[in-house]
Amino acid sequence: MTHSHNIALRALIDRLARLASADDWKGGLNPSQVAVLSYLARANRFSRAPSHAAAFLGTTRGTVSQTFKSLLGKGLVVEHRSASDRRRISFDLSAAGREALMCPTTFDNALCAIGAADRAALEQGVAAFLRALVAVRGGQPFGLCRTCRYHEPTAKGGYCKLLDVALQSAEADQICHEYCPQDAA
Repeated sequence: MTHSHNIALRALIDRLARLASADDWKGGLNPSQVAVLSYLARANRFSRAPSHAAAFLGTTRGTVSQTFKSLLGKGLVVEHRSASDRRRISFDLSAAGREALMCPTTFDNALCAIGAADRAALEQGVAAFLRALVAVRGGQPFGLCRTCRYHEPTAKGGYCKLLDVALQSAEADQICHEYCPQDAA
């Protein structure tokens, strides 16, 4: 691929990102707040600390901490402090936080309008690019528990061999900061 091809593709990706972010100014929320809520909605119970959200979103802990503080003030998230270390906190969506994510955006509507085959190809291409970008940056890949090399399916939902803990059935389809791809050495 030529440099000019890269420039054109980057311009398309940048425009998509900006249009998607423009949709996220809704209900008194800004795009960063919507991104954190969306992350929490998809993250498993081991991945809901501000540092995990910051790593996933590619931003600083300070920025994400301020975003969580704002979301907490709006009643969209609930804070949990660790019983063993009161400095460790994690967050869950409140009912109002889940509600804030329910309205489809024009971006969602456009995805539905392109057809299943184009959506599947887009998902595959964007996922491959995201994996490459995260690898080049040396970041944590994140991924669905059920596709992790440490996930073991069980009758009750699953088991994480890395954390040595039973998983709830819904967690198989949630993202985890401890994720390691099946093909990783």
